[in-house]
Amino acid sequence: MSIEINGKNLCINDVVKVSRENVKVVLSKNSIVKIEKCRDLVEEKIAANEIMYGINTGIGEFSETILKPEELKDFQKYLIYNHAAGIGDPCPIDHVRAAMISRINVHAKGMSGCRLIITQTLVEMLNKGVTPYVCSKGSVGACGDLAPMSQIALVLLGEGEAYYKNKLFSGREAMENANIEIPGLEARDGLSIINGSNLLTAMSALFIYDCKNWFKQAKIAAAMSMDALRANLGPLNELIHLSRGFKGAIKSAHTLRQILIDGDLLNGLLGTKVQDAYSLRSTPQVIGAAIDLLDYCEKQVLIELNGVGDNPIFFVDKKIQLSGANFQGTPVSLPLDMLGAAVTMVSVLSERRLNRLNNPALSNGLPPFLTKGAGMFSGLMLSQYTADMQIVEQRILSMPASIQSIPAAADQEDFVSMGMNTALKNFQILDNAYGVLGIEFMAAAQALDFRDHKFGQGVEIAHRVIRKKVDFLDEDRPLYPDHDNMKSLTKSCEILNKVELSLGTFYN
Repeated sequence: MSIEINGKNLCINDVVKVSRENVKVVLSKNSIVKIEKCRDLVEEKIAANEIMYGINTGIGEFSETILKPEELKDFQKYLIYNHAAGIGDPCPIDHVRAAMISRINVHAKGMSGCRLIITQTLVEMLNKGVTPYVCSKGSVGACGDLAPMSQIALVLLGEGEAYYKNKLFSGREAMENANIEIPGLEARDGLSIINGSNLLTAMSALFIYDCKNWFKQAKIAAAMSMDALRANLGPLNELIHLSRGFKGAIKSAHTLRQILIDGDLLNGLLGTKVQDAYSLRSTPQVIGAAIDLLDYCEKQVLIELNGVGDNPIFFVDKKIQLSGANFQGTPVSLPLDMLGAAVTMVSVLSERRLNRLNNPALSNGLPPFLTKGAGMFSGLMLSQYTADMQIVEQRILSMPASIQSIPAAADQEDFVSMGMNTALKNFQILDNAYGVLGIEFMAAAQALDFRDHKFGQGVEIAHRVIRKKVDFLDEDRPLYPDHDNMKSLTKSCEILNKVELSLGTFYN
């Protein structure tokens, strides 16, 4: 199995398959022709001494500096050297691989002007498992993700560092071990690798994929808590949501009913309140709003994945190149800032349901803090503390990065997206979200063990999966292993997979 790269129809699932499942890629024949034609145009313009940004001129504030013909090749090397200026922990391998496939897809449109061997080498690196070592911090999300992408480009010079077969080598050693020719960099090659927001876009694609699964699991946890609290399920009636018209709310209500199917609560066999608190009653609307935003974010990322994020851009048919700002990360960073906030919002909703499960004044007959020995035992009292701490961290991280522009490069780059800050903090938000939701799952399972009615089909399946990982809390024990196990379980999507296997795939 392989995925053909043609510059037009790369989707988020493709990015996931290549970056995480090591599915191979192949460059389409049409893209090969386009790349070669574009390179021919670049060579013609170089021979004619036509002034072209980043080819025979300096970059940024030095764009008015004209380079001599004999300087063009070395300039690309020094361009990569001075831009490989990141700092901090390495990016996860799947993030770097995703950035590489994103950049290959830009090249596949035949508008970047690099030599074909540059794109083919990136393809070969992906297929043979050579992944450059890339520092996680250093990009401001405009002029492209210059610092991290330069660490990818270093390996094409036989420099830098790269992973191969789970070991870190020098760039040259990794390429030699994988039997990949080192192409070096000639005129335009270096800038064509680094001049786009490809790491931001790649990380955003992976974040969207993970968010889809997390929101699905948030609905399972919500359904479990509803069943345990004997919530009034009237607010899940489709008529309510059709009357307003928001697609996300309609979908969410449908999924919640799907999870609760065949249970006594949905079948109206249990006594309920006339109206429940908002954390139960408005779950479809809240998660639905997040899903509607998710859909918009996916559209933006798909445009970016299949667009030309480059400068300059070569229009072969017109024999011209145009300089602009298609590297600007704002079209992705702005909506992704909001998606991170949406994950925080749904996490807050989860914590509020956890509070109702724990609080005997709100739990509809459940024991205080879900323990049989209240007073001697404290049950899940401290589990809420742990959830709350993570919520606060999520709230801090939910401040938008896209409004934090700091001018750079002698004010040539006087507005930047700070998109990498968005991407990095979003994964931190999601990491906390797995922890919060895992604790709600654990509390809901504990609460259900105190009930004797028939649970919804999806609720019953989820409860069984949880009980394989975490035992009923009969008496107090250290809870940190349970919390960590539940976080890992949530991140693995095992609960989701088992529920969907029985009930069919949820539609977000």
